Amino acid sequence: MIIYNRTSYKELSLKSYQKEKRRLQIELLKLQEWVVNSKQKLAIVFEGRDAAGKGATIKRFIENLIPKTMRVEELGVPTPAQNKMWFKTYDKLLPKAGEIVFFDRSWYTRGLIQPAMGYCTERQYKYFMKNVNKWEKKHIENGLLLIKFYLSVSKENQQQRFIFRQNSPLKYWKLSDNDIKAAKEWDLFTNYKDQVFANSKPNKNPWVVINSDNKMIARLNAMRYVLTSFNYPGKKTLKEKRWSKEIQTYDIAIDGVKFKELTKEQFELLYKLKGST
Repeated sequence: MIIYNRTSYKELSLKSYQKEKRRLQIELLKLQEWVVNSKQKLAIVFEGRDAAGKGATIKRFIENLIPKTMRVEELGVPTPAQNKMWFKTYDKLLPKAGEIVFFDRSWYTRGLIQPAMGYCTERQYKYFMKNVNKWEKKHIENGLLLIKFYLSVSKENQQQRFIFRQNSPLKYWKLSDNDIKAAKEWDLFTNYKDQVFANSKPNKNPWVVINSDNKMIARLNAMRYVLTSFNYPGKKTLKEKRWSKEIQTYDIAIDGVKFKELTKEQFELLYKLKGST
């Protein structure tokens, strides 16, 4: 397991974030061209709890990529057939030669959220844990390039994001009853997460854990990790960047519950909510 939290991003203004994101996205486009021209197969997995920022991070990865040679896969609720033939389901979703595929949750759903929520049997879970490393090894030996991210969000920040989504006219649809139910199984999910980490091979495609309490920093860290993992034509050395201004954050308390380090948008929404209670 790799803990990848770049200290150089602790201080970051919104303007500096946009500038750095653009710099990294230019390099990502070069990486994509290398994948296409050399017929590589690159899979980038994003796992984590609900509201950890998986989809938002993928969105920043792909903003300026060439659409026809990349995909985003999000299986959603699997069909009975997909549930039964789990690895074969993902055999079909892995990248073809010259393609990048981003997984917003992945085959590791079988080792994380499904057992925590009772969506798979004990037998299915044990079969997955016993065979996942062999399955990955088979594809890697056939040329698959694999990076596995786990975005780690704190319980407090997850709660803040749930409240923000619930009260946002543009993001309310992101919060489901299933999300709330899963959050109540925090400790159980943690147990399954720890088992997945322990089951992985440390020298073969280790998990890359990124703290995602600050979404902007998490996105930059993920991009930087991918870019430092490969040598591609025209690659620029990504020198450390240090910023002189911190992102302004806000705190608020509602009915005795404290919410800290909010963005301006989150603060304004919760302030309105507080005024209506």
